[in-house]
Amino acid sequence: MRKLFGTSGVRGVVGDQLTPELALDLGLALATYLGGKGSVALGKDPRTSSDMIESCVTSGLLSGGCDVMKLGVVPTPAVSFAVRQFRAKAGIMITASHNPPEYNGIKFWGSDGMAYTPEQEEAIERIYSGKQMKPTAWDRIGKVEAIDVLPGYIDEIVGTVKLKRSYKVVVDCGNGAGSVVTPYLLRKLGCKVVTLNSQLDGFFPGRGLEPSPENLGELCSVVKSIGADLGIAHDGDADRAAAVDELGRVAQPDKLLGLISAHQIRRKKEVVVTTVDASSVVDDCVAERGGKVVRTRVGDVSVATAIKKHKAVFGGEPSGAWIFPRVHLAPDGPLATIKILELLDSTGKKLSELLDMLPEYPTVREKVACPNEKKADVMKKFKIHAKREFLSVKRILTIDGVRLEFESGWVLVRPSGTEPYIRVTVEGKTPTRAKEIGRKAAKILKDAMRD
Repeated sequence: MRKLFGTSGVRGVVGDQLTPELALDLGLALATYLGGKGSVALGKDPRTSSDMIESCVTSGLLSGGCDVMKLGVVPTPAVSFAVRQFRAKAGIMITASHNPPEYNGIKFWGSDGMAYTPEQEEAIERIYSGKQMKPTAWDRIGKVEAIDVLPGYIDEIVGTVKLKRSYKVVVDCGNGAGSVVTPYLLRKLGCKVVTLNSQLDGFFPGRGLEPSPENLGELCSVVKSIGADLGIAHDGDADRAAAVDELGRVAQPDKLLGLISAHQIRRKKEVVVTTVDASSVVDDCVAERGGKVVRTRVGDVSVATAIKKHKAVFGGEPSGAWIFPRVHLAPDGPLATIKILELLDSTGKKLSELLDMLPEYPTVREKVACPNEKKADVMKKFKIHAKREFLSVKRILTIDGVRLEFESGWVLVRPSGTEPYIRVTVEGKTPTRAKEIGRKAAKILKDAMRD
């Protein structure tokens, strides 16, 4: 069976991996999965191909008997909101998130407002691959309705926080879907807002869509030059947020995740979920508040699933995809933005002060070339050899690759899901220890490949 779904839905270059025919068939496959009944909330980011993909997905859904609620250009979390608000049977977001403009994608959402699990995606893929799609009769074709979901979505988010003072915030939406929400949301909360790249443009000319330090130079400069309290950047569909402190520095993602994780804990022993690649600084912050960290596989669906399982109060990835289950189970960049402001408001501190209070844990990253067909065997051998070579292991996690934890740091060895590599990520209490762990892990991995 062809593998369509990755860690975040179906994604690929338009006209190559992602074609109009595929979009239509996936719409019909979802309608078949839903029994040809009910409504589906459908949103999109502003990519040049999104209108085309939207039309094809709509045709598939209608031909399968489902009604379609067209939301237009919205952030991904607005689809989750719409599904819950209008009691839709499912949702679809057309987006490739942080990928370049030639990419697009299709991501499914359940009636609970959470992204489809791998099991649900596999059911869709079986219908698609087995050509089991069931078009309905001419007199049972679905209907289309345009829905303006943004006012309700903004009101829901505004209702989750009360700020004691006004903040000056610079927002860089990367020409993506956050442009239609985050500036308006902040103004509604009484903030003074300066916008960068906040006009919709499917070519994304303002900057690279990944909200990483190399793409946020202009945001850093503006924040510092105008004396803003905070800078915020989104990816293409605004399910992620990155922050810039008042000194014009991009906040280290793991440190920011740690601060926000701790801030969500209201009672001792409450659970926070994060991924196997997140820094120990998250554990430090959460432990200080008496909470507990549960780690899971990389990907917001895995985080959301673990939140439900452990009844966690928060879940997030270092990528800036954060889920606040007291609101909903979708990663939400606009909501993350105001939660950062809430943190500043409640502590009375500047973001730079909060970040600089946290320890620095040096990180080493390496990737080792490995053919896809050999990855499973190599990982199995690595686990066996690593237990023998590393004598001071406190804990081993194998939920996503192999993570070995020591008193002095940790190493994660994890196959890439998209490239012929195995990635090695190391964190140590000192640079020397990080390099030492990294060298040993890479050698064990390379030896495992030669066996």
